[in-house]
Amino acid sequence: MNFSSWPRLLVVDVEGNGTNPPDLVEVAALPVREGRPDTSTAGAWLTKPRRPVTPFAAGIHGLTNERLEKEPSWEEIADEVHALLGVSWVCAHNAHVDYKVLSAHLPQWQPAGVLDTLRLAKATYSDLPKYSLDALIEHAHPDLSAAPAQRHRATFDAYATAQLLIAMAARYDTWDQLVAAAVPPNLPGAPEPEQDPMLW
Repeated sequence: MNFSSWPRLLVVDVEGNGTNPPDLVEVAALPVREGRPDTSTAGAWLTKPRRPVTPFAAGIHGLTNERLEKEPSWEEIADEVHALLGVSWVCAHNAHVDYKVLSAHLPQWQPAGVLDTLRLAKATYSDLPKYSLDALIEHAHPDLSAAPAQRHRATFDAYATAQLLIAMAARYDTWDQLVAAAVPPNLPGAPEPEQDPMLW
């Protein structure tokens, strides 16, 4: 894979407050350049949700209402998040979730395309019993020595997802092959289905 041929791409991860639909409490956006995560230009934001964080959600990511009390509201950081994402490609693990939540919070945002490392992993590692982020980390052993925070925080999960994306992408020859394996139907960037030739 020639990583220099990639368009601008950011690996994203979000954490929510546990409600349905969720309010955001954390967003991370990590650019991938030349086959490496670029932490020097990454973005990470904590935000105080409109509704309280549920005990269940706080137990997963550790972001309590007390911790978020003095963080900015989403309205205060939305433009900054949107500016970093721009119209780039994005990647996430189980990307439908992150794309849906970000789209709800950024109605004007339109990424060029959406890669899903869950879908990509099923195509790349076809015999695994599970495809959770933890299962893929255990299988692929990406280098997470420089990952910030800890598992289930947006910055750590984005870094881990980026390393998994890079490892799996190395098994594909071209960007188009990667897109065909990694973009879910009905999400931006999905290849157009081939039309059957006219019979008459």
